[in-house]
Order: sequence, then structure tokens, then C-alpha cells
Amino acid sequence: MSEESVEPDGTGEESEDEPDWQMAPDSDADFRPDDERVRVLREVAEDVYGDSSESKQLSAILYRVSDLYDPDGDTSPEEIYLNVRHIMNIKEQGGLRR
Repeated sequence: MSEESVEPDGTGEESEDEPDWQMAPDSDADFRPDDERVRVLREVAEDVYGDSSESKQLSAILYRVSDLYDPDGDTSPEEIYLNVRHIMNIKEQGGLRR
């Protein structure tokens, strides 16, 4: 990905009709603790974890999403989004050790 990120409509361009999701009024949604959801997300994260960097990244993302529902977790959708965007930017640039 370049500095231009892929927007929710998949075009890579921000639509005037649709604000960037992290600026949306509901971006501060409340994620109530849900032990079952945490368990399922982390189980899926373990299942997809593999040898490829993509599977490891997906596993890490799922684990972070599970933190939204973990009463002891400390994250937000915005933090997850920014973290994923950062990872994708690094990957596009050829990794940390270019």
C-alpha cells in the first residue's frame, strides 16, 4: 500500500459521501466483554497461524481484535486499524530490512 490507503469501498479513494471510518461518529462503539467471542477469535487466530508472513499477520490481527472483547484487553478499533495500516505500509516497502 502507498500512503493512500484502501477505503471501505475498496477503491483506494475516500468518497465524499463516506467519511473515513475512523472519523465516523460510531467509531467509539462500546465493545462489551464477551469471553466466548474472545475464545473463538483466538482459536481462529491459532488455526490460521502458519509459516507464511501473511498467516502470521492475519493471526496477529485476529488476536488484537479479540482484545476488543477481553475485559483485560487495552485496544480500540482505531489502534487496530492504524497498526494494520502500518504493517501493510512496511510490507509494501519491502519489509523492515530493505
